[in-house]
Amino acid sequence: MKILLVAATRPEINLLSEHFKLPEKDFMQTPEFDILITGVGMTATAFALGQHLSAKYNLVLNLGIAGCFDRSIPLGSVLNITEDEFAELGAENKEDFITIDELGFGKSNYTAYNNLLSESVTKLKKVKGITVNCVHGNETSISAIAARLNPITESMEGAAVLYSCEKASIPCLQIRSISNYVEPRNRAAWDIGLAIKNLNEWTIGFLTNT
Repeated sequence: MKILLVAATRPEINLLSEHFKLPEKDFMQTPEFDILITGVGMTATAFALGQHLSAKYNLVLNLGIAGCFDRSIPLGSVLNITEDEFAELGAENKEDFITIDELGFGKSNYTAYNNLLSESVTKLKKVKGITVNCVHGNETSISAIAARLNPITESMEGAAVLYSCEKASIPCLQIRSISNYVEPRNRAAWDIGLAIKNLNEWTIGFLTNT
């Protein structure tokens, strides 16, 4: 099975690259898997996938860290984002938000379709995520998005990967590790190091046993 690993930034998968002794490039190829570093955000991700996504891949594995709305989930937890949504894609109507679906111009919600039965995947908690251009750091906007969509995680790329895979009819999986809670910006409370360590350890195990 040929896998395309997709990450926004190189630091998010540095430990994996070191483990497999891979060069520091935005696109790296091995016999079993390739790695694509897209850059941060939906636009960069969609453009990079447009250049490299093809039918030769049996699976796209999107990796990264994420913010979490649920404080019962410990920092560093590795989660399976099975559903993701473009949270800002639509229009405001005074106090209400009209989704792109309701406007009749497309859809905002995407699912990670795959038939993976490996234990490393099935044991992960399945959650819903949202994808945003601006990460939430204001109590008012946090409360509003939680009430409207009830997400567990937040990233800046996830739904763009699921969108691209759906368009290309390629199975996909989005795995993210929690680096921080979604709250007024507080870098002192983040644990990016733990999130990256746990994400990379999971991924190395998955690639080794797949």
